[in-house]
Amino acid sequence: MLFAHDTECSLIATAALVNTDGQDGEDLPDVAALDAFFTAHAYSGRHEHTETELRAVRALRPRLRRIWHADVDEIVSIVNGLLREHRALPQLITHDDQPYHLHAVPRDAPLATRIAVEAAMAIADLIRGGELRRLRTCEHPDCDNVLVDLSKNRSRRFCEAGCGNRAAVSAYRARKAAART
Repeated sequence: MLFAHDTECSLIATAALVNTDGQDGEDLPDVAALDAFFTAHAYSGRHEHTETELRAVRALRPRLRRIWHADVDEIVSIVNGLLREHRALPQLITHDDQPYHLHAVPRDAPLATRIAVEAAMAIADLIRGGELRRLRTCEHPDCDNVLVDLSKNRSRRFCEAGCGNRAAVSAYRARKAAART
């Protein structure tokens, strides 16, 4: 493990949230999709299951996406802004049989607030560790998804939307075509 478990989970969830606003359309189209996202990324605490909550979570995406394309000073500004806006006060807690980890807002804070602050805290860990280069965009030419490279040797190049497989198939076909000529 490169980072604390809660940091890794938050980074993965943040990238997944950013990628729900994809080039192929809206991947967070309704409350049911938000419910699935909430469950898939093991969020805890308050979840209202409303259109208002869905809109608030969607509204975070452009700001979070900017983190993948900004320089360190702008990223720090985004992180500090999120923490300040939501009055983050980090505290160690344990719940749901999880070991101690940081929460910076109460569990009954709105979901969008918790997502924003957890993302900011995780990005802050990357900044403090000099690891911002782990935030990448997919290298497949037809994809604009973001990813977090949590591999030990920093070698991840593709997102989780099957781009690595598509790249491998394309390379294989190119080698086969070159061998025939």
